[in-house]
Amino acid sequence: MKKYIIALLMCVCMPAYATTVIATVNGKPITDDDITARTKLMSYQGKTSTDNRRVALQNIIDDNVKLNYASNFGVNPTDQDADTELKKMGLPALSENEKSVARDAMRANMAWQVIIARTVLPMVDVSETDIASERAALAREHGLPIEMTMVRLVDIPDNVAAKLTKPKNCDDAMRMAENLGGAPQKITARQYELSSDVRDVVAELPILTWSRPISNSVFLVCNTKKTSEYGKLDKMLKQNAEYKQAMFMAEQQLKQLRRRAAVIIKDDRYKL
Repeated sequence: MKKYIIALLMCVCMPAYATTVIATVNGKPITDDDITARTKLMSYQGKTSTDNRRVALQNIIDDNVKLNYASNFGVNPTDQDADTELKKMGLPALSENEKSVARDAMRANMAWQVIIARTVLPMVDVSETDIASERAALAREHGLPIEMTMVRLVDIPDNVAAKLTKPKNCDDAMRMAENLGGAPQKITARQYELSSDVRDVVAELPILTWSRPISNSVFLVCNTKKTSEYGKLDKMLKQNAEYKQAMFMAEQQLKQLRRRAAVIIKDDRYKL
């Protein structure tokens, strides 16, 4: 009987860890159970971190901050709106608390996208320099929809490569290579079809200029021609530049909103 009473007292005195309030944001409690639910949602989305629970807490705080700010603009996505989007994600069966946390996360994301569209995007000002930077990055990483006619010399010794001079045209480059004992190849391909090592060399190579040797080969770009795909490229690059600038501005705005929010961390494990 004595053992039973002691065990009962221990159960009564020990805190219910799953429902422990870890933090509050603008007076709203965030429990340990909420953080567990958010870490599960993160894992379902393929987001992992060595500090998952701390990240999950910050995400929940951000959800509250975003929803609170969006409500000032009359932006209040409903649970039904959130459920519709969550269904598209094909998540596994969720507990009631997991559903609630997932809804809040989705509602916050939906609301924040509206806020960005209304208040951030109108302030974005993309310059030609920004677009040129996007174009250069795309050229290096993936290649552009540009058709390139090139001359390639394979297995060329360094001493022979050093004798190559600037040709007048593509045919002149072919004759020059042949006169030096080479067997030049004439290639026509879209820039994005080239292997990354070749693209790195020719993407920004001036016309009719021999490249540095790469894998015992040298290249010369005879001419380039924009394909029909290129017409849509500048619009896409502008949109990418606008998106990046908008996301940066939105993150700065969110940092300000976090500082203004009444966030109280009650658990020392989550304090910075």
